[in-house]
Amino acid sequence: MLEYAAPVRDMQFVIGEMIGYERVAALAGCEEVNAELVDAVLEEAAKFAAGVLAPLNRVGDTEGCRLDGDVVHTPAGWREAYAGFCEAGWPSLAMNPEFGGQGLPKLVATAVSEMWDSANMAFGLCPLLTNGAIEAIEQHGDDTLRERYLAKLVAGEWTGTMNLTEPQAGSDLSAVRSRAEPNGDHYLISGQKIFITYGEHDLTDNIVHLVLARLPDAPEGTRGISLFVVPKFLVNDDGSLGARNDLRCVSIEHKIGIHGSPTAVMSYGDNGGAVGYLVGEANRGLMYMFTMMNAARHAVGREGVSIGEAAFQHALKYARERVQGQPPGASERAPIVEHADVKRMLMTMKAQVEAMRALSYVCALAYDTAELHPDDEVRARATRRGDLLTPIVKGWSTETAQEIVSLGVQVHGGMGFVEETGAAQYFRDARILPIYEGTTGIQAGDLVGRKTLRDGGTAARELIADMELTLANLAAADGEAAVARDALATGIVELREVVEWLVAGADDPQLGAAAANHYLMLSGIVCGGWMLADAAGRAVAAIAAGSDDPCYRAKLAAAAFYATQIMPRASGLKRMILDGAVVVAGLDTAVL
Repeated sequence: MLEYAAPVRDMQFVIGEMIGYERVAALAGCEEVNAELVDAVLEEAAKFAAGVLAPLNRVGDTEGCRLDGDVVHTPAGWREAYAGFCEAGWPSLAMNPEFGGQGLPKLVATAVSEMWDSANMAFGLCPLLTNGAIEAIEQHGDDTLRERYLAKLVAGEWTGTMNLTEPQAGSDLSAVRSRAEPNGDHYLISGQKIFITYGEHDLTDNIVHLVLARLPDAPEGTRGISLFVVPKFLVNDDGSLGARNDLRCVSIEHKIGIHGSPTAVMSYGDNGGAVGYLVGEANRGLMYMFTMMNAARHAVGREGVSIGEAAFQHALKYARERVQGQPPGASERAPIVEHADVKRMLMTMKAQVEAMRALSYVCALAYDTAELHPDDEVRARATRRGDLLTPIVKGWSTETAQEIVSLGVQVHGGMGFVEETGAAQYFRDARILPIYEGTTGIQAGDLVGRKTLRDGGTAARELIADMELTLANLAAADGEAAVARDALATGIVELREVVEWLVAGADDPQLGAAAANHYLMLSGIVCGGWMLADAAGRAVAAIAAGSDDPCYRAKLAAAAFYATQIMPRASGLKRMILDGAVVVAGLDTAVL
């Protein structure tokens, strides 16, 4: 069994000490959010994650899902776990009280959801997609759709999906061919969708699909796509379930990992057309779908944090138990955790996970602030910050997770390459994350084009200015905090130089596209250094005030390690951008 213990203390540190409850309490509806409340939520979530979800992680991997006719059976224990998940109220944690939600901020929900994903990522994917469906219907649906579907989705009694991809239309959604024919007060949907996470399952009585399709008179390209709610079972006026809709799962994918999560091929309209209801206005579906997409991108970045944490815990436990060799200067054989290179690998995992976690939470706070802060200017700035950080959180965290889970295998040595230890499952499960919700290349292009160049670098410069405030706060630091400060200072210079290079060369999109991936990773690494340098400053203050909490010593160690072992990568990335983008842009495909 793969064990998991939620890193509650680190979550408390980021939320309570780095972000601060005063910033959360300043948001409308969050006035009563405090340390006592959040600590209680985190502790209860940790129990559910460790006691219920983690024991099923290996079961989901080895047993997988089974398609019987057009019904998907989830692994043993899944249905009972999901019922307990709903009974405890976890699906409604951050949802609108108007529809039965508890109204806690996205910041708290991000920490809680991290636990689900660490303990059992295949399970956590189901509520992740449902959350996106809730946001899309709440923000863009009419009153009828909200009243008919949201209470059930918020309670977890029904789940939701996102149906974008078709065999010929992956990242290029202009190629979507699914059709929607008007038919009275609804539409008849036909077409096939692939890669639909939890598109069919046995956890709930109904599944609410959000489907992209074209109307008969729709313009070509992405401007001609509309969004429809297409339920598995139609819903009667009194809220009860009616007839089965004309949609079915025709197969489920056989994947590298996340075997407990059914990835369905969905067919709509084989017998005349699946009943669907238009969301918002016609031909604006892609814009509405991006409500789900942006929420999902942040959530997938969080999954990078989650699986990195789980892989680290697994590797650390093994390293403390596995006795091999004598470290230099030792008089006897020792656990491999005492060997320098194993310590290096473990701290590479730990420091990056903590940096990623902090940035993910800061991004979540930006979402909350953009929605709930009473000041217009503060909301606008938070919107820019959340928009800028989303592709970084998604792209950098999921790419970094690949390094972390690979190191987890390496720490295990040969035992990591066999399935019995469980290290390989994290390696396999994590591989989907840089692909989900737009590949890293798409995130990088978004970061350059929409998030940096569209506003002339305003949001990026605001981010750099906030990093410089942290530098100023660390001006008198010494020891490990000074090491983190100095590395951050160098990283800021390098990030600023690349931002200004991109803005100056905005009229040559080929260069920006060639630099995009490295710019995303450079941004992530420097943001991570910013998070850990800030954490180091707060740790120094706590220790000076007399605290002996081991969390603070660990924060200083992680910050110094990241500064010396991870931050230097930023220099290489800057050179690869400034000196190498022209080489990449000019490549002739004939030489490939």
